[in-house]
Amino acid sequence: MTIQDAHTHFFSRPFFEALAGQSPLPGSVDERLDAVASKAGLSLPDADVEAHTARWLAEMDRHDVTRMVSFASLPQEADAVAAGARASGGRLLPYTLVNPAMEQAPAFTAKCLGELGFRGLLLFPAMHHVAADDPRCNAIYELAAQHEAPVIVHTGILQVKLRDLLGLPRPFDLSFAHPLSLVPAANRHPKVRFVLPHFGGGFFQEALMTAVQCENVLFDTSSSNAWMATDPSGLTLERVFAAALNVAGAQRILFGTDSCTFPRGYRADVRDAQLAAMEAAGADSTTVDAIMGGNLAALLPERSNH
Repeated sequence: MTIQDAHTHFFSRPFFEALAGQSPLPGSVDERLDAVASKAGLSLPDADVEAHTARWLAEMDRHDVTRMVSFASLPQEADAVAAGARASGGRLLPYTLVNPAMEQAPAFTAKCLGELGFRGLLLFPAMHHVAADDPRCNAIYELAAQHEAPVIVHTGILQVKLRDLLGLPRPFDLSFAHPLSLVPAANRHPKVRFVLPHFGGGFFQEALMTAVQCENVLFDTSSSNAWMATDPSGLTLERVFAAALNVAGAQRILFGTDSCTFPRGYRADVRDAQLAAMEAAGADSTTVDAIMGGNLAALLPERSNH
């Protein structure tokens, strides 16, 4: 089985510094970060991007991960993630967060997908208060289609613990983050492959409905899927996989862990729980191979120059 992870965060030093720079906590940026790292038990990333990349590659080797998608979780992190991807020899597949509310979003997207070599995009409707079907997203989707770049649209529950630790406000409005808002956008842009992470993040039935309506919508399996606790029917990961396979089929599900910080590193616990759930759901070896890596390999083929 070849493992390719479709959902991880690079979380470089510029990411932490950008958030700490907005924090109302006392002290300098470094002092705020040191205080938060101590409180949360985090190991802050090396300021040298290649050193941070090497740490991720060592984790990948330790857990037999061939390639993984790695997010620039803020636009300010895009240059660092691009550099990390170049240093990885093609093993890190860079995606960047885009804020469609910003006037420069199309230009930023064009630069990332072109000059910087990004492979995909990430939208957070709840954070930026721009729904997936908002007209401001159209230029972004058109660029994604032009570059054959998947677009991850985060729906459902959104929590950023680092923001809380830094005393930052919670701007998240889940009314913008409903999977069904993706339906008109996916139908308008049939060449774009849209991905709903975390099986819709608490809107599971609506995510399934979206996948029925739109063949270009995929799921990713990332995180511990703790959103299941919000479902009063008592969902289990086994039932989630069984329903997703029944509705979308094996070819539209991408394995992911949401790995992001050290010293925790790569989330092998998430991988193992998902493998057990797939087995319990009756997935055969062909299905498991597709989800665990084959689908991402087909979605983002290796490039001859990295």
